[in-house]
Amino acid sequence: MGGPLTPTDRLLAQLSGARVIAADGGMRHASALGLTPELWVGDFDSTPDALIAEWPDVQREPYPSAKNETDGEIAVATALERGAARLVLAGALGGERSDHAFMHLLYAAKLAERGIELLLTSGEEEAYPLLPGTVDIDLPKGSLFSILGLDTLTGLSIANARYPLTDFHLPFGSSRTVSNVAEGTVRFTLSSGRALILARPQDLSGA
Repeated sequence: MGGPLTPTDRLLAQLSGARVIAADGGMRHASALGLTPELWVGDFDSTPDALIAEWPDVQREPYPSAKNETDGEIAVATALERGAARLVLAGALGGERSDHAFMHLLYAAKLAERGIELLLTSGEEEAYPLLPGTVDIDLPKGSLFSILGLDTLTGLSIANARYPLTDFHLPFGSSRTVSNVAEGTVRFTLSSGRALILARPQDLSGA
C-alpha cells in the first residue's frame, strides 16, 4: 500500500514466501522488498509514469478514480478472491492520508471478525486486530505496544508485559493501555469488545 515502509529484517521475514498484490503507488516499495507482485490494482492516480515503466511485465488492473472503495480495499478484496487466508498489509500505516490509514485499521478489524488473520505494518510499526478470544503476539523483549479500544472492552488480560492486566474493564476512550512494554511474546485475552494492538518492535526504549 502507499504509506511509508521501512524494509526491516522482521518485515522481510513476515513477507517471505507471500504472494503479492500491489495497490496503486504502493508499488514503489516492491524493489526495496525484493518482491514482484502478481497483480497491480488501483486508479493509478498516485503512480508516476516512471514507476509504470519500471514494471512493464506486471499485470495492471485499473479502476476509475470515481470509485466506491480505496485502492487498498480493492487489493484486499482481490487477494481474498484468490484464496488468501492471512494478509500482511505493508505500507498501510502512517503517511500523508490519515483517513486512509485509519480506514485500513477499521477494515482490518472488520476482516478479523470474518476470521481473516491480519497484520498491518510500516516496518517500524505494526497493528493487529484484537477480538474476543486469546492471541499471542511475538514481540522483541523491551519493545513498545499499546491497545486502542474501538469500544468498551471487558475481560481484558495482558500477560508477559511490564504492566500486566487481568480481567480488566477498559472504558471506551481510556488511555490506560497506551505505552506498555513487551517481555517477549505477549498474550492478549479479551471477553468482549473490539480493539487494535499497535506495536513498535524496533523501539526498545522501554518508555
